[in-house]
Amino acid sequence: MLQELSVQIVKPQVWVGLALTAVAAYAIYRFGRLLISTLEPHVPARLRPALNGLWAVVVIIGWLAVATAVAYLPSVPVLFSLGRDIMDGFRHSAGQLVVVIAMALIAWNLISTLAARIVAEQEFNRRSVRVQTLKGVVESTLRVVVVILSVIAALQALGVNATSLLAGVSVLGLAVGFGAQSLIKDVFNGFFILLEDQYGVGDVITVNTGQLSGGVDRLNLRVTALRALDGTVHIIPNGQIATVSVSSKDWSRVVAQVDVTYAANIDDALRVLEQVSTEIYEADEWKHFFLEAPEQQGVTQLAPDGVTLRALYKVQPKSQRALGREFNRRIKIAMDEAGIEIPFPQRSVNFGANPIEIRLTRDDAPAPTPAQDTSTQNRRKPPVEPSLGRDPEEEEI
Repeated sequence: MLQELSVQIVKPQVWVGLALTAVAAYAIYRFGRLLISTLEPHVPARLRPALNGLWAVVVIIGWLAVATAVAYLPSVPVLFSLGRDIMDGFRHSAGQLVVVIAMALIAWNLISTLAARIVAEQEFNRRSVRVQTLKGVVESTLRVVVVILSVIAALQALGVNATSLLAGVSVLGLAVGFGAQSLIKDVFNGFFILLEDQYGVGDVITVNTGQLSGGVDRLNLRVTALRALDGTVHIIPNGQIATVSVSSKDWSRVVAQVDVTYAANIDDALRVLEQVSTEIYEADEWKHFFLEAPEQQGVTQLAPDGVTLRALYKVQPKSQRALGREFNRRIKIAMDEAGIEIPFPQRSVNFGANPIEIRLTRDDAPAPTPAQDTSTQNRRKPPVEPSLGRDPEEEEI
């Protein structure tokens, strides 16, 4: 036997045959474990390890027998004859079908395992968005390829001429293709969205000039799934996306503006706006969101009800909503402390030649002067911890 083994072991085809049979044996083992796992609820717990061990022994003995036949070692009578019988059995349709299913199972699990190892960075940036998007697209595409190849191989194992079948399917597909132009358009648009990195999973977008908006929950070659602020998921075919507004690409901006009354001292109001912007920019919990120092634009509009003051903050993508909320809270407290009134609606009504002016007022407590105690409000310490997360797109009211 040793002499026969030394002669056969140097042949390359023997090594190739052993490798292929080892892969097939592992596939059959995993396929059997899957079947056993479906039976476990109906099997006593104490018998489950024995059942798994018995299946492993059967697979190992079977592979040794097939390896003996592949290496052609007739001096091992029991294993050699058993291996020849197993090989003859797998040359028939049933055996080939089992191998095809087992190999497809291995490929499916391998795709899932490799995809799970691809982990995008926790920090939101273009690289993490692209990795997360391509991971889902490649995983789904490979699974479709595995299913198609497995079906073709299974048909061949059952004796169906897959070549003629594919020719018939291609003719049918050509006829159906004329009625599936929208599907082709979806795929082409999805391909260019991925190729040009227009947006990806995790981005916040608005589709078709405001019809739908939200965070991109899923993206593939055919559809884009948006999750709105209330949790609703919108499924949009890529071919129906004409324009896309991405509010989370590279950087974002907070338009920090506030209105004051015409009676207010504009210079004092501008100093308050600059003070609040500097406070947020230098605060420990907010400064890491800023990409540049705040830009003070000053008076931007003389509106009917008041004067609009504006500052701009260039910040990290998807952080503008949280920063905008914090600005609104701080600027309201700061304006109250400075005695600067934020306007409310005022209207004039004209009756004939002699106009009568009616002004809507409210009986509130007088605004505190800068010298008054303002310990009840602290714009640096919010009563409720603000949300620092990069929240999804908010609906415009």
